[in-house]
Amino acid sequence: MTAAPPRLLISLATYNEVDNVGPLVDAVREQAPQASILVIDDGSPDGTGEAADRIAATRADVHVIHRAGKQGLGTAHLAAMQHAIAHRFDYYLNLDADFSHPPRFIPALLAGMATHDVMVGSRYVEGGRSEEGLSGPRALMSAALNVYTRLLLGLTTKDNSGAFRCYRVSKLATIDFTRIRSRGYSFAEEILFRCREVGCTIGETPIVFEKRRAGQSKLSTAEAVQALALIFELAVLRAFAPATRRLSRWWQHVDRLIPSTRRPRRPR
Repeated sequence: MTAAPPRLLISLATYNEVDNVGPLVDAVREQAPQASILVIDDGSPDGTGEAADRIAATRADVHVIHRAGKQGLGTAHLAAMQHAIAHRFDYYLNLDADFSHPPRFIPALLAGMATHDVMVGSRYVEGGRSEEGLSGPRALMSAALNVYTRLLLGLTTKDNSGAFRCYRVSKLATIDFTRIRSRGYSFAEEILFRCREVGCTIGETPIVFEKRRAGQSKLSTAEAVQALALIFELAVLRAFAPATRRLSRWWQHVDRLIPSTRRPRRPR
C-alpha cells in the first residue's frame, strides 16, 4: 500500500500585493498541487484581501485570514504555524508574496524534508544567489545581518534572514510560542533559533532570490535595526542559559530536601 503524501500547508503573508496574489497562488499550485494555501492579509487597502477571497470562493484548498491592520510579518508567520498545528498538517511552508521566492524551488525544499526538520531556501549556499540587479545597501544589509546572526546565535545555516522555508509541524508544536519576542522581519532569525532549541535538524537548498514583480518592498531601516537589537537580546539569553539551567537543577535538588523538614508530625 502506498503511503499518503504529507499534508502540506503553504502560507502567503500579504499587505498590498493585489497584483501578485492571484498569479502567485497559480504558480504555487503548479509546483505543489497537493497543498492547502493560507493567505494572511493585514487589511491591505489596495484590495488584496478581497482578491484572495475571490480566489478562495472558487478553490476549496485556499483559505484566507483577515487581520485588522498591519500587525507585523512575524505575527503572520506565527498565526500560520499555529494554523498548521491546529489542523494537523505534516509540513508548513512559507514564501514571500511578491515572487521574490520563486515557487519553482518548492519541490527542492520538500525533498529536503526527508532528512531534515527544517529546510531553508538559501541565497548563500553554493548555487544560490540574488538576481542580478538586487544589490546595493539592502544586499549589504542582508549579508551583514546573516554574519551577525551566525556569530551571536551560533547558527550554522548561512541564510537566516530569508523566509522561504519548510518546517516539520510536529517539531513546531514543541516550541513555546509565548517566548517568541519578534513581531516583524526578525522573526526569521528567531524561529530558527527556537527550532534549534527543540532539536531540529536544519538544512539548506540553493534558491535564486528574484526581484518582486509588482508593488513595493515593506522592509525598512527601522525593521533592520529592530532585528539587530532582538538578535543581540537572544544572544544574551543564549549566553546565560547554561548558568540558568544549572541554577534550576540546583534549586530542584534543594527543593526535594526542604519538604522533609516541613512535613507536619503525626499526633502520638
